[in-house]
Amino acid sequence: MFPSAVLFATALGFAKAHTIFQRAHVNGVDQGYLNGVRYPTYDGPITNVTDPSVICNGGPNPLVTPYSQTIINVPAGGIFTAEWHHVLQPDGYNSADVADPIDPGHLGPVIAYMAAVPSALQTDVTGLKWFKIWEDGFDGTNWGVTRLYAAKGLQNFTIPSCIPSGNYFVRAEIIALHAASSYPGAQLYMECAQINVTGGGSASPATVSFPGAYAGTDPGITIDIYYPPVTNYTIP
Repeated sequence: MFPSAVLFATALGFAKAHTIFQRAHVNGVDQGYLNGVRYPTYDGPITNVTDPSVICNGGPNPLVTPYSQTIINVPAGGIFTAEWHHVLQPDGYNSADVADPIDPGHLGPVIAYMAAVPSALQTDVTGLKWFKIWEDGFDGTNWGVTRLYAAKGLQNFTIPSCIPSGNYFVRAEIIALHAASSYPGAQLYMECAQINVTGGGSASPATVSFPGAYAGTDPGITIDIYYPPVTNYTIP
């Protein structure tokens, strides 16, 4: 049996070791459990990159409604932390769960996007223009997910100081590639936080659309990460 088949069979044993972004921090200050975050109760992935659920989750993982009515204030240039856990966990990191925040075998990149909105409380997330603000892929030895696992689920990134003040959605995402040798196989996990940026600038970053930013043929979406061994990875 090829090494990829062996490792893929092992990965199947952890097929349900999923994850949910469920708590935000701003400059190290906890904003509260499920506060200002749109979340599902089920921790499953999206595998169809053309599904509208790839925007902020939903579909097979229905989001809990009504949505939080909190908009999290974040100063431009501040540090935003998306806190991930295996399941909804009001008490945070669970050291007794080896799959918290995510199974360590769910290797892949960790990413963050933002989109400006008239109101971060609006229910409609379609048709928005998203810009990537942070990514952590493969450094030749370890994956972004490995670093997220070591950080006990804390994904830290900077809110750009140059973007205009106002309401935004923050889309935190993990792309797990353990079953991505064929499409659909990559497992995409994402939730959106509702924020208000203060003290911003006037930049207009280049944007993409969801769905649309990813294709099943992208080398960052369909890839065998086991055999032959990955030496270079292109984050989608």
